[in-house]
Amino acid sequence: MNLSFDSTLIKKYSSNSQKARILTEAWVLNQIYCPSCGNSIHEYTNNKPVADFYCKKCKEDFELKSKSGKITNKISAGSYSKMIERIKSEQKPNFFFMEYLVKLLNVRDFFVVPKHFIISEMVEARKPLSNNAIRSGWVGSNILFSKIPLAGQIYYVENSLIIPKVQVLEKWQKTVFLKNVNDNNLKGWILDIMNCIDTLKSQVFNLDDLYHFESELKILHPENNHIKDKIRQQLQFLRDKNYLEFLGNGRYKLK
Repeated sequence: MNLSFDSTLIKKYSSNSQKARILTEAWVLNQIYCPSCGNSIHEYTNNKPVADFYCKKCKEDFELKSKSGKITNKISAGSYSKMIERIKSEQKPNFFFMEYLVKLLNVRDFFVVPKHFIISEMVEARKPLSNNAIRSGWVGSNILFSKIPLAGQIYYVENSLIIPKVQVLEKWQKTVFLKNVNDNNLKGWILDIMNCIDTLKSQVFNLDDLYHFESELKILHPENNHIKDKIRQQLQFLRDKNYLEFLGNGRYKLK
Protein backbone atom coordinates (compact mmCIF):
# COMPACT_ATOMS: atom_id res chain seq x y z
CA MET A 1 0.00 0.00 0.00
CA ASN A 2 1.31 3.44 -1.00
CA LEU A 3 0.28 6.19 1.43
CA SER A 4 1.07 9.06 -0.96
CA PHE A 5 -1.47 10.84 -3.13
CA ASP A 6 -0.95 11.13 -6.89
CA SER A 7 -0.38 14.88 -7.22
CA THR A 8 -0.50 14.73 -11.05
CA LEU A 9 -4.27 14.33 -10.81
CA ILE A 10 -4.87 17.89 -9.60
CA LYS A 11 -2.65 20.00 -11.88
CA LYS A 12 -5.62 21.55 -13.69
CA TYR A 13 -7.67 22.30 -10.57
CA SER A 14 -7.56 25.46 -8.45
CA SER A 15 -10.26 24.73 -5.88
CA ASN A 16 -8.86 23.15 -2.71
CA SER A 17 -12.09 21.22 -2.12
CA GLN A 18 -11.93 19.77 -5.63
CA LYS A 19 -8.29 18.83 -5.16
CA ALA A 20 -9.03 17.10 -1.87
CA ARG A 21 -11.96 15.16 -3.32
CA ILE A 22 -10.01 13.98 -6.36
CA LEU A 23 -6.90 13.01 -4.41
CA THR A 24 -8.71 11.16 -1.62
CA GLU A 25 -11.18 9.30 -3.84
CA ALA A 26 -8.45 8.23 -6.26
CA TRP A 27 -6.30 6.98 -3.39
CA VAL A 28 -9.13 4.89 -1.95
CA LEU A 29 -9.97 3.43 -5.34
CA ASN A 30 -6.36 2.39 -6.01
CA GLN A 31 -5.19 1.37 -2.54
CA ILE A 32 -8.16 0.10 -0.52
CA TYR A 33 -9.77 -3.35 -0.64
CA CYS A 34 -13.12 -4.52 0.64
CA PRO A 35 -12.80 -5.28 4.39
CA SER A 36 -15.46 -7.95 4.14
CA CYS A 37 -13.98 -10.18 1.40
CA GLY A 38 -10.60 -8.64 0.49
CA ASN A 39 -11.50 -7.98 -3.15
CA SER A 40 -10.99 -4.70 -5.01
CA ILE A 41 -13.57 -1.96 -4.59
CA HIS A 42 -15.09 0.10 -7.39
CA GLU A 43 -16.33 3.66 -7.67
CA TYR A 44 -19.93 4.58 -8.41
CA THR A 45 -19.99 6.78 -11.49
CA ASN A 46 -23.53 8.11 -11.33
CA ASN A 47 -23.33 10.13 -8.11
CA LYS A 48 -25.28 7.51 -6.23
CA PRO A 49 -26.71 9.25 -3.14
CA VAL A 50 -26.10 6.35 -0.76
CA ALA A 51 -22.42 5.55 -1.38
CA ASP A 52 -19.14 6.36 -3.14
CA PHE A 53 -17.67 2.85 -3.58
CA TYR A 54 -18.88 -0.72 -3.75
CA CYS A 55 -17.63 -4.30 -3.82
CA LYS A 56 -18.80 -6.40 -6.76
CA LYS A 57 -18.31 -9.66 -4.89
CA CYS A 58 -20.02 -9.12 -1.54
CA LYS A 59 -22.21 -6.14 -2.56
CA GLU A 60 -21.05 -3.92 0.31
CA ASP A 61 -21.34 -0.14 -0.19
CA PHE A 62 -18.92 2.42 1.24
CA GLU A 63 -19.05 6.17 1.73
CA LEU A 64 -15.86 8.19 2.24
CA LYS A 65 -15.50 10.92 4.86
CA SER A 66 -12.10 12.62 4.81
CA LYS A 67 -10.49 15.39 6.82
CA SER A 68 -7.31 17.41 6.52
CA GLY A 69 -5.57 17.18 9.87
CA LYS A 70 -6.36 15.22 12.98
CA ILE A 71 -9.67 13.40 13.34
CA THR A 72 -10.71 13.93 16.93
CA ASN A 73 -13.89 12.67 18.57
CA LYS A 74 -16.26 13.69 15.77
CA ILE A 75 -16.41 14.38 12.04
CA SER A 76 -18.87 16.26 9.86
CA ALA A 77 -21.41 14.07 8.08
CA GLY A 78 -23.66 16.43 6.10
CA SER A 79 -27.39 17.00 6.60
CA TYR A 80 -28.68 15.65 9.93
CA SER A 81 -32.10 14.64 8.59
CA LYS A 82 -30.58 12.89 5.56
CA MET A 83 -28.02 11.12 7.73
CA ILE A 84 -30.66 9.78 10.13
CA GLU A 85 -32.82 8.73 7.18
CA ARG A 86 -29.95 6.78 5.66
CA ILE A 87 -28.99 5.12 8.94
CA LYS A 88 -32.52 3.83 9.34
CA SER A 89 -32.78 2.60 5.75
CA GLU A 90 -31.80 -0.82 4.43
CA GLN A 91 -29.35 0.83 2.03
CA LYS A 92 -27.08 2.50 4.57
CA PRO A 93 -23.40 2.21 3.61
CA ASN A 94 -20.32 1.33 5.58
CA PHE A 95 -18.16 4.39 6.25
CA PHE A 96 -14.53 4.95 5.31
CA PHE A 97 -12.77 7.67 7.34
CA MET A 98 -9.51 9.26 6.25
CA GLU A 99 -7.14 11.68 7.95
CA TYR A 100 -4.63 13.15 5.53
CA LEU A 101 -1.75 15.64 5.67
CA VAL A 102 -2.02 18.36 3.02
CA LYS A 103 1.61 19.48 3.00
CA LEU A 104 2.94 15.93 2.71
CA LEU A 105 0.16 14.78 0.34
CA ASN A 106 -0.26 11.49 2.13
CA VAL A 107 -2.58 9.50 4.37
CA ARG A 108 -2.00 9.35 8.12
CA ASP A 109 -5.05 7.36 9.25
CA PHE A 110 -7.63 5.35 7.37
CA PHE A 111 -10.30 3.14 8.89
CA VAL A 112 -13.72 1.69 8.19
CA VAL A 113 -16.76 1.63 10.46
CA PRO A 114 -19.08 -1.24 9.45
CA LYS A 115 -22.67 -0.15 8.94
CA HIS A 116 -23.88 -2.55 11.64
CA PHE A 117 -22.15 -0.31 14.20
CA ILE A 118 -23.92 2.85 13.06
CA ILE A 119 -27.09 3.75 14.94
CA SER A 120 -28.88 7.09 15.26
CA GLU A 121 -27.45 7.73 18.75
CA MET A 122 -24.01 8.03 17.16
CA VAL A 123 -25.06 11.08 15.14
CA GLU A 124 -25.56 14.52 16.67
CA ALA A 125 -27.28 17.53 15.15
CA ARG A 126 -25.21 20.71 14.77
CA LYS A 127 -26.62 24.18 15.40
CA PRO A 128 -28.86 25.40 12.54
CA LEU A 129 -27.24 27.90 10.20
CA SER A 130 -28.00 31.52 11.06
CA ASN A 131 -30.63 33.64 9.34
CA ASN A 132 -27.85 35.40 7.44
CA ALA A 133 -26.54 32.18 5.90
CA ILE A 134 -27.35 31.17 2.33
CA ARG A 135 -28.91 27.93 3.64
CA SER A 136 -30.58 29.54 6.64
CA GLY A 137 -31.90 26.98 9.12
CA TRP A 138 -30.00 24.08 7.58
CA VAL A 139 -28.94 21.53 10.20
CA GLY A 140 -25.72 19.59 9.72
CA SER A 141 -24.53 16.53 11.62
CA ASN A 142 -21.49 14.97 13.25
CA ILE A 143 -20.61 11.31 13.68
CA LEU A 144 -19.44 10.75 17.26
CA PHE A 145 -16.52 8.34 17.42
CA SER A 146 -16.80 8.16 21.20
CA LYS A 147 -20.03 6.23 20.68
CA ILE A 148 -18.44 3.66 18.36
CA PRO A 149 -16.68 0.72 20.08
CA LEU A 150 -13.05 0.10 19.14
CA ALA A 151 -14.12 -3.15 17.47
CA GLY A 152 -16.11 -1.01 15.04
CA GLN A 153 -13.15 1.18 14.07
CA ILE A 154 -11.14 -1.06 11.78
CA TYR A 155 -7.85 0.54 10.73
CA TYR A 156 -6.05 -0.04 7.44
CA VAL A 157 -3.56 2.72 8.33
CA GLU A 158 -2.93 4.00 11.86
CA ASN A 159 -0.43 6.78 12.56
CA SER A 160 1.07 6.14 9.10
CA LEU A 161 1.52 2.44 9.93
CA ILE A 162 -0.03 0.01 7.45
CA ILE A 163 -2.04 -2.74 9.14
CA PRO A 164 -1.65 -6.23 7.59
CA LYS A 165 -4.60 -7.17 5.39
CA VAL A 166 -5.24 -10.40 7.30
CA GLN A 167 -5.78 -8.41 10.51
CA VAL A 168 -8.24 -6.05 8.81
CA LEU A 169 -10.29 -8.95 7.44
CA GLU A 170 -10.23 -10.82 10.76
CA LYS A 171 -11.40 -7.78 12.72
CA TRP A 172 -14.29 -7.25 10.28
CA GLN A 173 -15.42 -10.86 10.62
CA LYS A 174 -15.24 -10.71 14.41
CA THR A 175 -18.36 -8.55 14.67
CA VAL A 176 -20.47 -9.53 11.64
CA PHE A 177 -22.92 -11.10 14.09
CA LEU A 178 -24.22 -7.56 14.68
CA LYS A 179 -25.72 -7.59 11.18
CA ASN A 180 -28.40 -9.92 12.48
CA VAL A 181 -29.35 -7.68 15.43
CA ASN A 182 -32.31 -5.76 14.00
CA ASP A 183 -33.72 -4.45 17.28
CA ASN A 184 -32.20 -0.96 17.70
CA ASN A 185 -32.70 -0.96 21.46
CA LEU A 186 -30.92 -4.29 21.80
CA LYS A 187 -28.11 -3.17 19.50
CA GLY A 188 -27.76 0.02 21.52
CA TRP A 189 -27.28 -2.06 24.68
CA ILE A 190 -24.70 -4.32 23.03
CA LEU A 191 -22.68 -1.35 21.74
CA ASP A 192 -22.87 0.41 25.09
CA ILE A 193 -21.47 -2.66 26.85
CA MET A 194 -18.71 -2.91 24.24
CA ASN A 195 -17.83 0.72 24.97
CA CYS A 196 -17.78 0.03 28.71
CA ILE A 197 -15.39 -2.88 28.13
CA ASP A 198 -13.17 -0.62 26.00
CA THR A 199 -13.06 1.93 28.83
CA LEU A 200 -11.58 -0.71 31.16
CA LYS A 201 -8.53 -0.97 28.84
CA SER A 202 -7.90 -4.58 29.87
CA GLN A 203 -8.21 -7.88 28.04
CA VAL A 204 -9.44 -9.57 31.23
CA PHE A 205 -12.11 -8.06 33.47
CA ASN A 206 -14.68 -8.96 36.12
CA LEU A 207 -18.44 -8.64 36.15
CA ASP A 208 -18.08 -6.16 39.02
CA ASP A 209 -15.98 -3.96 36.73
CA LEU A 210 -19.00 -3.61 34.44
CA TYR A 211 -21.35 -2.98 37.36
CA HIS A 212 -19.41 0.23 38.02
CA PHE A 213 -21.03 1.63 34.85
CA GLU A 214 -24.54 1.10 36.24
CA SER A 215 -25.28 4.79 36.79
CA GLU A 216 -23.97 5.79 33.36
CA LEU A 217 -26.00 3.07 31.66
CA LYS A 218 -29.09 4.17 33.58
CA ILE A 219 -28.72 7.65 32.07
CA LEU A 220 -28.49 6.12 28.59
CA HIS A 221 -31.42 3.76 29.24
CA PRO A 222 -33.71 5.56 31.73
CA GLU A 223 -36.62 3.25 30.93
CA ASN A 224 -34.77 0.21 32.28
CA ASN A 225 -34.86 -0.54 36.00
CA HIS A 226 -32.75 -3.71 35.87
CA ILE A 227 -29.37 -2.46 34.66
CA LYS A 228 -27.27 -5.22 36.23
CA ASP A 229 -29.51 -7.87 34.66
CA LYS A 230 -29.04 -6.18 31.29
CA ILE A 231 -25.26 -6.09 31.74
CA ARG A 232 -25.17 -9.84 32.42
CA GLN A 233 -27.48 -10.47 29.47
CA GLN A 234 -25.23 -8.60 27.02
CA LEU A 235 -22.09 -10.28 28.35
CA GLN A 236 -23.73 -13.66 27.78
CA PHE A 237 -24.69 -12.62 24.26
CA LEU A 238 -21.14 -11.47 23.47
CA ARG A 239 -19.79 -14.71 24.92
CA ASP A 240 -22.15 -16.78 22.76
CA LYS A 241 -21.01 -14.80 19.68
CA ASN A 242 -17.35 -15.58 20.47
CA TYR A 243 -16.54 -11.92 21.14
CA LEU A 244 -15.75 -12.75 24.78
CA GLU A 245 -14.49 -15.81 26.61
CA PHE A 246 -15.97 -16.66 30.01
CA LEU A 247 -13.18 -17.64 32.41
CA GLY A 248 -15.39 -18.52 35.37
CA ASN A 249 -16.10 -16.79 38.69
CA GLY A 250 -17.44 -13.67 36.94
CA ARG A 251 -14.28 -13.14 34.87
CA TYR A 252 -14.25 -12.51 31.11
CA LYS A 253 -11.59 -12.13 28.44
CA LEU A 254 -11.72 -10.23 25.16
CA LYS A 255 -10.94 -12.46 22.19
